[in-house]
Amino acid sequence: MELQALPSRIGQVRRIVSAQLRYWHMDPLIDRAALGVTELLTNVHLHARPDKTCTVEIELILDRLTVSVRDRDPRLPVVDDAEPLATCGRGLSMVAAMSESWGVRPDGESGKVVWFTLPTAVSVAPPAASPVAARPPRRLVGEVSAASFAEVERAADLGRPQPAPARSAAAG
Repeated sequence: MELQALPSRIGQVRRIVSAQLRYWHMDPLIDRAALGVTELLTNVHLHARPDKTCTVEIELILDRLTVSVRDRDPRLPVVDDAEPLATCGRGLSMVAAMSESWGVRPDGESGKVVWFTLPTAVSVAPPAASPVAARPPRRLVGEVSAASFAEVERAADLGRPQPAPARSAAAG
């Protein structure tokens, strides 16, 4: 997707990447991919010239997710050691720390691509024994007598008003 790397658009791209990963059933990668794409787009916003136009691509091949950001600035990024109290300068270091690999390559004569990869094979610890497993097996509806439902209906006070279901006032 092509966009202007403005703060409002960066949040939208982060949500799009998250939604795509959910669609691919890659939920364990969402946080790291969202962090990485945010950092790369922030670099375009802060440093790219002549404009902030860029293209974001996410690609899932076999056991690897690749996220790349292409911009129109041929200058390659520099990873600096940020001072302990600095408020910026750690973005690419964070991308390097949370990704399997990352890099940058020139893109023609007037641009570059900065990318990172995440492994899709996430090892998950086996689930611990659950107290739910100790419950007796569920019965099918056909196994429950009609008299049981009648008893529940008599026990419920149907004459009294029931509370309305909760609804959110927030859009979306």
